[in-house]
Amino acid sequence: MALVFGSLLLLGLCGNTFSGGQPSSTDAPKAWNYELPATNYETQDSHKAGPIGILFELVHIFLYVVQPRDFPEDTLRKVIQKALGSKINYDEPETVLLGLKIAYYEAGIILCSLLGLLFIILMPLVGYFFCMCRCCNKCGGEMHQRQKENGPFLRKCFAISLLVICIIISTGIFYGFVANHQVRTRIKRSRKLADSNFKDLRTLLNETPEQIKYILAQYNTTKDKAFLDLNSINSVLGGGILDRLRPNIIPVLDEIKSMATAIKETKEALENMNSTLKSLHQQSTQLSSSLTSVKTSLRGSLNDPLCSVRPTSETCNSIRLSLNQLNSNPELRQLPLVDAELNNVNNVLRTDLDGLVQKDYQSLNDIPDRVQSQTTSVVAGIKRVLNSIGSDINNVTQRLPIQDILSEFSGYLNNTESYMQRHLPTWEEYDSYWWLGGLVICSLLTLIVIFYYLGLLCGVCGYDRHATPTTRGCVSNTGGVFLMVGVGLSFLFCWILMIIVVLTFFVGANVEKMICEPYVSKELFRVLDTPRLLNEDWEYYLSGKLFNKSKIKLTFEQVYSDCKNNRGTYGTLHLENSFNISERLNINEHTESISNELENLKVNFNIFLLGAAGRKNLQDFAACGIDRMNYDTYLAQTGKSPAGVNLLSFAYDLEAKANPLPPGNLRNSLKRDAQTIKMIHQQRVLPIEQSLSTVYQSVKILQRTSNGLLEKVTRILTSLDFAQNFITNNISSVIIEETKKYGRTIIGYFEHYLRWIEFSIREKVASCKPVATALDTAVDVFLCSYVIDPLNLFWFGIGKATVFLLPALIFAVKLAKYYRRMDSEDVYDDSSLSGTWHFTL
Repeated sequence: MALVFGSLLLLGLCGNTFSGGQPSSTDAPKAWNYELPATNYETQDSHKAGPIGILFELVHIFLYVVQPRDFPEDTLRKVIQKALGSKINYDEPETVLLGLKIAYYEAGIILCSLLGLLFIILMPLVGYFFCMCRCCNKCGGEMHQRQKENGPFLRKCFAISLLVICIIISTGIFYGFVANHQVRTRIKRSRKLADSNFKDLRTLLNETPEQIKYILAQYNTTKDKAFLDLNSINSVLGGGILDRLRPNIIPVLDEIKSMATAIKETKEALENMNSTLKSLHQQSTQLSSSLTSVKTSLRGSLNDPLCSVRPTSETCNSIRLSLNQLNSNPELRQLPLVDAELNNVNNVLRTDLDGLVQKDYQSLNDIPDRVQSQTTSVVAGIKRVLNSIGSDINNVTQRLPIQDILSEFSGYLNNTESYMQRHLPTWEEYDSYWWLGGLVICSLLTLIVIFYYLGLLCGVCGYDRHATPTTRGCVSNTGGVFLMVGVGLSFLFCWILMIIVVLTFFVGANVEKMICEPYVSKELFRVLDTPRLLNEDWEYYLSGKLFNKSKIKLTFEQVYSDCKNNRGTYGTLHLENSFNISERLNINEHTESISNELENLKVNFNIFLLGAAGRKNLQDFAACGIDRMNYDTYLAQTGKSPAGVNLLSFAYDLEAKANPLPPGNLRNSLKRDAQTIKMIHQQRVLPIEQSLSTVYQSVKILQRTSNGLLEKVTRILTSLDFAQNFITNNISSVIIEETKKYGRTIIGYFEHYLRWIEFSIREKVASCKPVATALDTAVDVFLCSYVIDPLNLFWFGIGKATVFLLPALIFAVKLAKYYRRMDSEDVYDDSSLSGTWHFTL
């Protein structure tokens, strides 16, 4: 059944006929992110025997000892060739030599079988003559036991030996019962195992169309990604061009923008400085006038008569001497204005440098939109090509021979399943007969060994050392009778048991050595892969059957290994010899269509940075004169006091000097002048100091701006020329490179997808692992594990028990003399001086 099942499956997988060339192995690229949905199968890849596997291994070791030679591949090839030949001539030397080789390989099995046959022939004869001999009161048949000095020792030795042999026989019977039970339980599980395999095969048939649909659905994913990039050509292509230009242009524009900001700050600083200087000139004049007036008032007050009288005269003289300090700083009125520089800067600002820079920024930022507007028709053409590729892929997948093979395989599968359903009840019925026959055989051996055990038990328990052979007890006598019954049953059935052992041994050992072991080691496949073995016209049978081209190397071993490794049917059967998926998909043709459309992708635009007006603007600013201003003059005046003395201190000192004077006009006028000086400080000096601070700040700004101004402008102009030259000389190459890069991205999506299709169809779609699993189930699991292993364990156990029946019956016959009640015995006469024995009935 297993061989039929396995053959039908393999033929079903290879049952169609095509034509084609040599395959090539393909590995999936690691970068692929497409993945076919995993298919789950019920049937396990491997079978574990469990604890009983130890007993099976014990049998395998015995078979290795009996048959240690390697699998005879060459001999089996010749046997198959002879068997498939038209007629076998047994007189040919080649046939005789082949027979000798088979005999040499089978020497161990043949020798054991001959020993079994010898046992079968001799045991009935020996039993017959032994029975006739005992009937003639010979061979221990006489109910008389002669006394021996070593009699007790022999009895014990015989009993122990028989007990050990019975234990060995019991282990053999145990092996037989276990093997019989295993056959029973495993055959019952075979229906579930077969259903599981058929379900997995149905899953293979049903999942394959779904896998193809999934592959086609992934084209939409790829196309959507390409369409997304096409719709976003402004950001993808335009952004790429912009990113290439940005590092060379943006830094220059940023510098120019900073310079435009500096020009504005310079204008503001010059305006603030110029207005402040004008105010400062006016404030300085007013301060000088106020100080002159207060000095005149003080001199008038010091002409008072009290100033000629001591001690008031000393105070007046002191005040008179300090009047020379009440002077303003005349240099403040001499600080030059910055009207010329301001006019130059205003002339520079007539050109909107900042606006020119912003325009250049905008020109760069408009690149993506300009790319979008210039590529509308090309993008539409590429989309049409991509839609047509989807139709081509759909047509290619619909013509795949996988569908035809699976359809053919479905017919074989239905036939196999029907065959199984029809015959499985019959096999289960035969299994019941097998189980019942095994049970009878094991029970018969159990009955024999039970008689031996009962004989030992009764004999040992009922034995009385003081009793004479004629006065032994009933229990001891019963033990002897049990032993003889066991002997009789042994002679009666052992040769029948040996017939069963020899037959099962010859079948089980040869199947194990010729099918099971070479199947696991794949030697059996190598034999089947022998060129011109199964068909003398075909070098390789499978390629001849599939493609009618037998020179294509397609072997059973390779197909089985690929299926075992879950490879797709296309790659496993090398269906590229029938339908070359690489040529049909024609990746280069499809990508060339996309490339042709992309060649029409023309993007043109020009960028002129700043222009001549902007460049002249920078040059005029460099020549505006702020770098030639004498800033030290302004800074020197900002550090001086507007007046020759601190007016506030002077006023407080004047009050201090006026307070000791006697009340009167002098004292009052001096205090009045002190208040006037304080007012001058508040109204004249403080604003001047504030103006000087403003001038200081403006000067610092101008210094910072003018520091290296010419070098800065020269550097900016140089960078501007470099950037403009880069744009003029490289803009075309940048656009071409980025366009090619964009095209490679679009094409890459479909190359990626088409290669994944090719890989998936070759390696993943319709993975034939269920077929290999079903073949393993049929041969390795059902035939070898479910049938042959228990069968081999059965003959191993029953054979061991049967062989040991021979020494058991010998010891049982010997031991029965010591347990049975004899009819006569030897008696020693004490009155006889000569020491003679007398026989007494």
